[in-house]
Amino acid sequence: MNTKNILFTTAVILLLGTIATSCSKTEGCTDPLANNYNMDADKEDGSCTYDETTTTTSTSSQLTFTFTHNFDGTPVSNATFNQFNYINANDDTLSLSKLRYLISDVRLYKSNGDSIVIDGYQLVDVTNNTGLTYSPSTAIPHDTYTGISFVFGFDSVDNISNNYADLNVVNWNWLDMLGGGYHFMQMEGMYKEQGNDSTYAYHQATAKVSAGVFEQNYFIADLAGVTLSMDNASIEIKMNIAEWYKNPNTWNLNTYHSVLMPNYTAQKMMQANGATVFSLGTVLETN
Repeated sequence: MNTKNILFTTAVILLLGTIATSCSKTEGCTDPLANNYNMDADKEDGSCTYDETTTTTSTSSQLTFTFTHNFDGTPVSNATFNQFNYINANDDTLSLSKLRYLISDVRLYKSNGDSIVIDGYQLVDVTNNTGLTYSPSTAIPHDTYTGISFVFGFDSVDNISNNYADLNVVNWNWLDMLGGGYHFMQMEGMYKEQGNDSTYAYHQATAKVSAGVFEQNYFIADLAGVTLSMDNASIEIKMNIAEWYKNPNTWNLNTYHSVLMPNYTAQKMMQANGATVFSLGTVLETN
């Protein structure tokens, strides 16, 4: 082979080598989100690795109780106060100018008889549109609960005079001469008495039997059950105000309209009528 042919062959070999080199690609992980991303790689080789994602499954619910109010189905709020919108079971036409009440020790019952108690209390004040939602810090395990209950007012363990600074500030105390502790409810307004507008004050708490002798007057409100399966549950508790006036005692405002705090009979009638006032409303769950 002559020199000219040798030079030509060598040039061809070098050219083919350059072409082969330029066509080859660097293999590696080309995903920038991967742990081993190779910025120089231009061909994916399936080697990418990623952090494992951990999915946490919630086993309990945070509860929010929402209190709504009606008079035999007619919605009640402070926007409807001071209007003669309601007729009780005794055919007394009445209005509302104040409504606030205390609940404590919410409890959820399991099918095996066990229960979970949420310590604490809530002053629901419809008058000032405060306390209408209650979100206790206690998380409740997911389960099907056969019932919900709460104490209306305070039981004998909790009903201690001047024990709660926030209730003292809003003048929620019950007179010591009437047994001390705190109010359970204040409901006030006007009613029609032979065409005239008269005031009533329906206040409930400890019942005075006689001088120095008192009787606890709280009651347990029993509601239907719920199933909790998500992170958050909003539970509506409905108060039907009309029930305070009709079941089991038909309430006559012409007879029981004032000076009811020291009236033992009136206090025990209130306690009895309260048993049917509350019911479970809508339950909404979210994650």
